[in-house]
Order: sequence, then structure tokens, then C-alpha cells
Amino acid sequence: MNFINTIRTASLLGLLFLAGSCKDFVDINGDPNNPTTPVLDLILPATQVSMAGSLRDVNVGASILTQQLYTTNTSRNFQEGTDYQASWNALYTQVLGDLEIIIREGTIQQRWDYVSIAKLQKAYIYSLMVDLWGDIPYTDAIKGLTVTDPAFEKGDVIYDKLFTLIDDGLADAAKGNFAIQPTTADLIYKGDKASWIRMGNSLKLKLFNQIRLVQPDKAKAGIAALLSSNAPLISTNAQDFSFRFGSSETPANRHPWHRAEYQASKSYYMSQNFMERLFGTDDPRIRYFFFRQTSNYTVGFTPTGNGYFGRYTGDATASPNDNALKATFGVYPAGGLYDSAPINNLTAANVFVSNSGVTGAPKVVTNTDGSGAGVFPFITNAMVKFILAEAALTMGTTGDAKLLFQDGITAHLNSVNTISTSGGNSAPVLPTATITAFVASRTAQYDAANAAGKLNAVMTQKYIAQFGNGIESYNDYRRTDLPVLAAPIAPLNTFPLRLSYSVTELSTNGSVSDNAEKLQAAQQITPVFWDK
Repeated sequence: MNFINTIRTASLLGLLFLAGSCKDFVDINGDPNNPTTPVLDLILPATQVSMAGSLRDVNVGASILTQQLYTTNTSRNFQEGTDYQASWNALYTQVLGDLEIIIREGTIQQRWDYVSIAKLQKAYIYSLMVDLWGDIPYTDAIKGLTVTDPAFEKGDVIYDKLFTLIDDGLADAAKGNFAIQPTTADLIYKGDKASWIRMGNSLKLKLFNQIRLVQPDKAKAGIAALLSSNAPLISTNAQDFSFRFGSSETPANRHPWHRAEYQASKSYYMSQNFMERLFGTDDPRIRYFFFRQTSNYTVGFTPTGNGYFGRYTGDATASPNDNALKATFGVYPAGGLYDSAPINNLTAANVFVSNSGVTGAPKVVTNTDGSGAGVFPFITNAMVKFILAEAALTMGTTGDAKLLFQDGITAHLNSVNTISTSGGNSAPVLPTATITAFVASRTAQYDAANAAGKLNAVMTQKYIAQFGNGIESYNDYRRTDLPVLAAPIAPLNTFPLRLSYSVTELSTNGSVSDNAEKLQAAQQITPVFWDK
């Protein structure tokens, strides 16, 4: 990790602006006195900004693999060692390095509030890194310059350590005063102790459910203990563990998807498979997820006839000059525009996707459209409900799976409403009656299904609700094979069971460099430890 240690300082400032932050953080980032003792209320928000930014590339890649976005190579299951190098490097050199500073200095100062938050964030990040890459540096990685070639540890070993780390973080929250000042030093929960406790318990819930195929007894017992002890979980949308982006262009703190697409050149196509899934199932979120730049597109490789113009997974056709034609991100989760234009091809079967009251028109988007005040949903109320439903169906844990399924859908629809009407965004809310009717329609499908169909219904609705967090969709798909995804048109490889390692890490870390090529090749076909 020699290379990583040398780039740490140089890359931090760049990532903060690349990732997007918020006004409060930008205001406190400068420190004219340059203190020699780390200032915890400056470092903590930096870790949260860096966390959102560092996960950008892996989030995009996972969203493409699970057919929620499209780029040519990734949608054909092709990976290179540079694809996720920026995420790998930034997570280790910026986020995790700064969290270790907070844990060390906070312990010295007995600032257990900062220590608690740092440990919970650390556990969350390392859990995602195990989920994405499998075996990674853990114990040695926190030793900085004293260990230049950190050993890679097995994912299941790290997970065991993370359960302990979460418990330690929760225990620290109970020590002394929990008084983050200013509250803006905590960009996610504003120093609210109860919310961080809910986050820690919800993270444990997620990890227990993640290991249910390979450690079923531990998974079931862990979830049962959380539920029987009434451990507080994220249970309302206001308690979501999410990163909210701002609307400022200078300094840049908008959602990265807005910054990438609301300009003349564009980085992505929307997934044709995903748009057609929403359109074909009469899902009203389609107007919030996507904005059409044209009302019709009837030539070329995607003859939609209604403006929902993207690309099918694996399509290797060269890209024409179509930046002003293809559909782009909408108001959720990227803070773009709400699509209020009439939709062609609607039939009498469409109840929730309709042209009732629409008055808008498609347009070619620019950086003055929308606000960019979107969200990166890490662990949300909706996700927790779907996790509990999955656990009830597959492990027999307590809870009414049907009610949890309903609550999960409702929670996400309300989250769409919240993002659509806050932070400078302006979109009509889904009326309560529409939400109720839509949930009833999905419930009818759930009721009519057998046991396998009920799990499919849960995982499908969770998949849709996780738009904006492809990492969790990638985890769920590998664990459950749900929802069923279309086969790529022209795959270059098998579906990757892990993401490619940073090529720089493999070449400079002496603990793995002699075996680098073999390790990288194995990433494509080797399941992570919880994927059976």
C-alpha cells in the first residue's frame, strides 16, 4: 500500500469537490490556524463527504451490473483493474484513514460520541468492501506507514470482527455525553445519538441477513436477538442513514449523477431493461426516476415509441450522436427534473402511470435544470422493512412478512415524495390515495404467489426501492438471484461475483503482487463468503 500512502494528502481535497458535499461542510473545511492536534468536528464531516464520494464508482458499476444503468463494457460483464481503483484508493486513504484518527484521538480525549460514530461508519464501509471485493486488507490496513504491505484477510473473518466493532460503537454511544458541536459537524444525523444507535442496529440486521445462506443459525439468532430485545432499528424515513447532496454548482455539491448527465455530454444511458420493468408493471415511480428528453424515439437500436430511450444490457452498438435524445435521471435520487410530459403507448391497463393532469413537455436538459439536491440511500427505512420481510420468509424470524412488504413499498414512495419536494426540487407528490392503491395492487400479487413468488415480490420491490444504491442491489442479486435479470445481449464474460481489485494495489502490495494476475482473474468467478 505504498502508493496509497503517498497519494492520501494530495487526493483528499480533490475528492471532496468531486464527490459533492454540502454547504455546512464547505464552510468549515478551512482551518486557518492549522492545529497540530486533529480537530474532530472538522474531520468527521470530511469522512462523510468522502464516504459518499468514494463509493461513487462502485455504486455506478454495481448499478450497471444489476441493470439499473448502462455502459458498454460493464453491462457486458467486463472488468478492468482500473474500473474501481478510485473507490478502493479513496476508501482506504481518505475515509478509513480519517476514521482511525477520530477513533484514536477521540479515545484520548474521551469524546465517545465521535468515537461511536467513527466506529459505526468504519463497520459500514468495511462491510461494503467485503461485499464488493471479498478478501481485503483489514487489520494491517489501519497501521498506516508502519505496515506498507497489508495482508488480505478473508471476508468471513472480517465480518466477525465487524459485528464486534458495531457492538463497540454502540457501547461507546452510552459513555458520557453525546454532544456533537456544532451539530453540522455530523452531516448525516446532526449529532443525534438515537439515530446513530438505530443505524448501528440496522447495520447488524443487514449483515445478519447477508450471511443467512452460509451461517443460518447465527443469522437467525442474531436477528431474533435484535427483535426480542426491541433494539431500536431505523423505522421511519426521517431516520434513514443517507447522504443528502446540496444544490450548489460552485462549489460542486450536487448529486454526482446530476453533474454527469445534466450537461451536453453524458456518461451513461439509462437501462432499457429497468425502464421497461417500471413501465410494464405500471409503476408511478417511472416519472420520478427518469426524465425524457424526447417524447418519441422510433429509429435505431431502441424503438421505444414513448421517449424512454436507453440501452439494453450488453448492447455493444456504437453510440450515435444521441445525447439530446436519450432519457436521463429524474428527480429521484439525483435531484433532476420530474417528467410531466404525456406518455405514448399507455393502455387501459395503466392505472398508476397515466397522462391525467400532465402539462409538461420533454426538453434537452442543461446544468440549470433541476437542483442536484439528491440522495445516496445507504440504509433506509424501506430497506429495513424489506430485510425483515426476507428474514421472516426465509428464516422464520418474527414479523408479518406481508405487512413488512407493504410498509417497505409505502416507505419508499414517501421517500420519493420527500426528495421530490425538498432541497430545491419541485415535483408533484404521489397522493396518499395513489400510494395506498399502488401498495394494494402489489399486495394482491403477493397474496396470489406461492412461497417462492412471495420472496420474488419482496426482492423485486426492494430492488426498485434501491435505485440509487446499486451496491445493495448487487448484494441482493448474488444472494437471492432475484429479481430475474435479462441475459446480456453480447456478454464478454460471466456475471462478476466480485469487483476487480485496484491494479495499483495488486502491483504495489508485496503481500499479493507475486500472485496479482491470478487473484484478479479469480475475482470474476469466486463468490464472496456469504454467496452460496
